[in-house]
Amino acid sequence: MRTLLSIPLFALTLAAQIYVTPQGDDSNPATAARPIRTLLHARDLVRARNQQMTADLVVYLAPGTYRLSAPLLLDARDSGSGGHNVVYRSAVEGQRAVVSGGVAVSGWKLADRARNLWSAPAPASLENTRQLYVNGVRAHRSRGRLPVDVTPTDTGYTASSAAMASWRNASDIEFVYTGGNSIWNEHSQGLGPWTEPRCPVAGIEGAAIAMAQPCWANSTKRIMLPSNERTANLVGGASVGKQPAYIENAYELLGTPGEWYFDRPTRTLYYVPRPGEDLARADVEAPAVESLIEASGTADAPVHNLVFRGLQFSYATWLRPSTPEGFSEIQANYTLTGARAWATQGLCTLVPGGECPYGAWTKLPGNVRLRYSHDIAFRGDVFIHLGAAGLDLGDGAQSDAVEGCAFTDISGNGVELGAVDQPLATGAGITRDNRIRNNHIWNIGAEYRGGIGIVVGYAQRSTIEHNQIEQTPYAAISMGWGGWPDKIRQPGQANYSENNRVANNRISHFMLVLADGGGIYTQGLTGPDLAHGERVTGNVVTEQFGSGHGIYTDNGSCNITVAGNVMFHLNFDNWGSRHKDYYNGADGSANDPLDILDNYWQQGGADASASNVTLRGNRTIGSLDQAPRAVLDAAGLEPAFQGLLRERIAPAAPPEPPSRTASIAGNGFALVTWSPPVFEGESPVERYTVTAWSGAASAGTAGISAAEFRDVGYVKLSGLQNGTAYRFTVTASNRQGDSVASMPSRSVTPGSKPFPLPAPPAHVSAIADASGRVSIHFQDPAAVDKKAPGAPVVAYTITASPGGQKVTFTGRNVLALEGTAHTTFTVMEGFAPGRTYTFSVAAVNPTGEGAPAVSAPVTIPAK
Repeated sequence: MRTLLSIPLFALTLAAQIYVTPQGDDSNPATAARPIRTLLHARDLVRARNQQMTADLVVYLAPGTYRLSAPLLLDARDSGSGGHNVVYRSAVEGQRAVVSGGVAVSGWKLADRARNLWSAPAPASLENTRQLYVNGVRAHRSRGRLPVDVTPTDTGYTASSAAMASWRNASDIEFVYTGGNSIWNEHSQGLGPWTEPRCPVAGIEGAAIAMAQPCWANSTKRIMLPSNERTANLVGGASVGKQPAYIENAYELLGTPGEWYFDRPTRTLYYVPRPGEDLARADVEAPAVESLIEASGTADAPVHNLVFRGLQFSYATWLRPSTPEGFSEIQANYTLTGARAWATQGLCTLVPGGECPYGAWTKLPGNVRLRYSHDIAFRGDVFIHLGAAGLDLGDGAQSDAVEGCAFTDISGNGVELGAVDQPLATGAGITRDNRIRNNHIWNIGAEYRGGIGIVVGYAQRSTIEHNQIEQTPYAAISMGWGGWPDKIRQPGQANYSENNRVANNRISHFMLVLADGGGIYTQGLTGPDLAHGERVTGNVVTEQFGSGHGIYTDNGSCNITVAGNVMFHLNFDNWGSRHKDYYNGADGSANDPLDILDNYWQQGGADASASNVTLRGNRTIGSLDQAPRAVLDAAGLEPAFQGLLRERIAPAAPPEPPSRTASIAGNGFALVTWSPPVFEGESPVERYTVTAWSGAASAGTAGISAAEFRDVGYVKLSGLQNGTAYRFTVTASNRQGDSVASMPSRSVTPGSKPFPLPAPPAHVSAIADASGRVSIHFQDPAAVDKKAPGAPVVAYTITASPGGQKVTFTGRNVLALEGTAHTTFTVMEGFAPGRTYTFSVAAVNPTGEGAPAVSAPVTIPAK
């Protein structure tokens, strides 16, 4: 391994090299022997040397940490010239230079022995932060269930008691609303099951809880169109619901290991150590700046020809959610901001005084952010421990590249490309010809659960390929915007998007917390016709947890080709929906054009071509190894980049606790389910332990392996006392140890009244192909009749006739998504060509198996 001083001087002139080390001195000449210290001075030296470049100008950063007290601002003056690049890179291959916005926290003292609560003075430069990291592991702000019952008012809530009136710093407390389905609703509906909005408290007086404005109005007053039951923004509901799923950032909730709190008036940080942490020796980092690098050009003078190579970007926060704006989410971490945003922002012609263009809501910023950037590359960099989005290639990004990078432990989205505020941009304002390739993205959405691995707004000729994305709370890749007006028979937002390509990505373990998204999600107009529209090819999408689709063509999705992909273990519709075409004066009598070709999935489906939608050559598979090996091998990181999967980027740790623990009680038992951890601690969760609580006393435990939970979706705790209220917590375990317990479920009380047998499932059908495989489709009984008896359904039994072949279908969506309209499917194999079969499907609940519904006869085609 080469040291800083051993880098040869040939090939570049001395003037084309700048050397930096954290131990340097900015009065030095920036040579290898006498390096400088700061990135700011390195930038200024670049400006003095980059006018007449004959080779790349390289800024070598020695391994170590470069602390920033303000963003490093770059513009057109900092660009390469003559077709050459200005390169900021690690001086030692394999060792990263860390660009940090954090401040070290020291001087910890025991403040409360009973709670093992420690305190430290805030560093002088720390005004506020939303994150804290101990030895490279994210701590969580204190959180818990609301300790009072509340009734919504126009200004907030009336509480059942004044218990919270004495809590310190009430205006720093946040109410969090997790969108959900069925038993996960728990009276908190978010603003759609794809969202997790949050609003700060303004103040508490007695039993009156005032919520901060404008967040409260933006999250509870979204305008309803008078002609139908939809909000004017056409995305989600009008209000967050009756009460929060949980509250966060209160001193009074401290006591759980790994949780912290910043008492801003006293400038004191509090933390409860995890087992084994010694705060006298720990590296505790508090992010103090909101962006690390801002490379902002203009339409006339873009910033260009910059390369960042082998660097690490860490410890930046984002503070808007801590202001009265809060986090009033729309989708994909876009939010409403500003007074009366609920009445005007992005609503355009749908309401009087609406602001155009439609859908121009406020984007989550990146902690590294670019605008009007050309030919800028990030290669082999790491984006970790960040409080907003990781990297934002904003409006006017052209021919930029992100390749071989790692994105993890990021509060919001991983990579953002383009935006949604300039759908009709021309020339320099168009986002085009960008490449996001061979990156490893996992554990994003760590704080804002609607976060997505790669989010693309309006763009042309983007290449999103060979990325590996896993462990995401919501979708993995999202492309396009503005298609929602088809809900009211109007065209989606016209835009310049065309020829975007999403290819050969490997996506798994997504939708772990929220719902109604996809492995690859698209909506809106993607091009002028199918030949120039979006192409989704060669992707492998597996192990979906929440409801949604593998490849999701949502509202207004137009001119998309979905071809040669593999989708498996999704449990729901593999591809999304047909949508009526209202673009360019169309009257909705036909569908938006889609080609769904040569995919491998469990969904089944005969060849068909009607109303602009073509399905052809798709194949049913019953196991992943039945898909072509060439497609499986080509998806994900290419061989030269697969070392990213083996590299230890984040420290090993126990997992974060499971979330959204919920339960249903029966006769002497309860069924408990939850969302798995997004952050697994760099090794997979192996086991879960469920504990029943009666008051403060444990009333029994039950364990389940992670593999069994994936197949079954719940744990049954028996031996509970009828008439006694219980709550339940869940811990997750990996090789490093046990997580802390989840927040408890809401109370349920077992009783002796049995569940009635379930009604027959809805819409049972069977689709056969020449392989002898049959895809059986069905819906929950309550999908059609909300009063259908028999919930909770815990399984379905499927029986073929003749022959009596039987399978039992279980899984997370069986119990946790009662009453949703999503179609569930599974595959049965081994049926004889030319023979005709029917398939009966019966729902099963804790009482037993209900009456079946039977499919129409299907004949197995000859090969």
